[in-house]
Amino acid sequence: MDQDTPTRSNSPTPRETSSRRDHLKHLLALTALGGLPMAARPQASAPVPREGIGKGIKHISYSDQGGRPDGVQVMVNRKHVYVGHMFSDGVTIMDANDPRNLKPVSFFTVGPGTRVHQMQNHEDIMLLANGANIVAMQSYDGQRGYFENNLADSITNRKKFRSGMSIHDISKPGEFREIAFLEMPGLGVNRIGWQGGRYAYVSAHFDGFTDHILCVVDLQNITKPEIVAKWWLPGMNRAAGETPTNPAGKRYALHHMLTAGNLGYGAWRDGGLTIHDISNPTAPKLLSRMNWSPPFPGGTHTPLPLPGRKLAVILDEANAQKCAKGLFQTFVLDMRSPENPVSISTLPSPKDRDYCAAPGTFGPHNLHENRPNSFQSEELIFATWNNAGVRVFDIKDAFAPKEVASWMPPIPNRLIDPRPNIALDAKTADIYVTKEGLMYVSDWNAGMHVLEYQG
Repeated sequence: MDQDTPTRSNSPTPRETSSRRDHLKHLLALTALGGLPMAARPQASAPVPREGIGKGIKHISYSDQGGRPDGVQVMVNRKHVYVGHMFSDGVTIMDANDPRNLKPVSFFTVGPGTRVHQMQNHEDIMLLANGANIVAMQSYDGQRGYFENNLADSITNRKKFRSGMSIHDISKPGEFREIAFLEMPGLGVNRIGWQGGRYAYVSAHFDGFTDHILCVVDLQNITKPEIVAKWWLPGMNRAAGETPTNPAGKRYALHHMLTAGNLGYGAWRDGGLTIHDISNPTAPKLLSRMNWSPPFPGGTHTPLPLPGRKLAVILDEANAQKCAKGLFQTFVLDMRSPENPVSISTLPSPKDRDYCAAPGTFGPHNLHENRPNSFQSEELIFATWNNAGVRVFDIKDAFAPKEVASWMPPIPNRLIDPRPNIALDAKTADIYVTKEGLMYVSDWNAGMHVLEYQG
């Protein structure tokens, strides 16, 4: 068994006994108050086996990613899986010719201090985010410090790193051949939106700005990429004398932008969602902006356009332990009028356990993004959830989404995240679904699980 594969004894630990006792008290309180019918109430949490608990999803295999179990974004090319690391400053490449036995074949890094956790590829070209290993350079006493402060004010222990976007030839599986590097002076790139084509839409921090902004990069000459546009929310250009407009405890920063046709969808964390006309990528034009925080807690993370149905699914990332900010949501928007998007429903939150009572963070994290050469659907939405694994939603009726499959992961048996006051919980991060329905699922602490959708 891999050293990071969760193992549990038959006897509950003191923490488990305590959490079960508290949870049972909660259920009894609901009964006393005439709450949910008994059959509908969540049951006391039981240990999850190492292969997880699947409903409509089959567990195929597990890998500790060559001893680096911290994983974030996942890409697949030529039957090889690429996973960027949250803390290990690199990318692990695994041979997936046999998904039942992933074989780590290479680890790529540009050096200590530079995090390369996010990437995008189209066929044999990969774009790689380069930036500060922020976790190693902050001094907050928990994860909320990262989510509730401007990035420029977060770095208290600055070290050497590389800031910008690197471009790689991955035509030979297992090899990373850098063919270009575009420097972006600042704290680096968070994420990139690119599914092929001339332009990449990059979330990057530049010196003088409070946080990540939109940067459009022209890739016509792939070995000489060029920045052709920048766009930001009012107040983010501190060097130009702009006054920040984000309230205290709210972070305005572009997580990333995805595009469909001439529209760009930007997720700005607590700054909401922006819709842009990108018919001229060198001059993105704002069409509309929605911000539902407040009353919702914010954290807008993943914007998934569904252009064939004139819909979009917009996910807010949960970022507080034990639901301290309330429940984070995933919204379904009617996009028939991009100048006036309308929220028409939310994806249901898992209720099979009392997740808010469990240690750690509970709520959405990311979506499968319908990439070229992957599984594509405008009716089935594949999502990852902190503490609740993988959830598959049917939105054929966009006004009444329903969960149709799920997979609950085991709790990791050790914490990779070096930040203080972080609970040991399942941090299911990213999901890549192949045309055949195989799912490659990463976790910040617990390696990669290969799953199969059986719906």
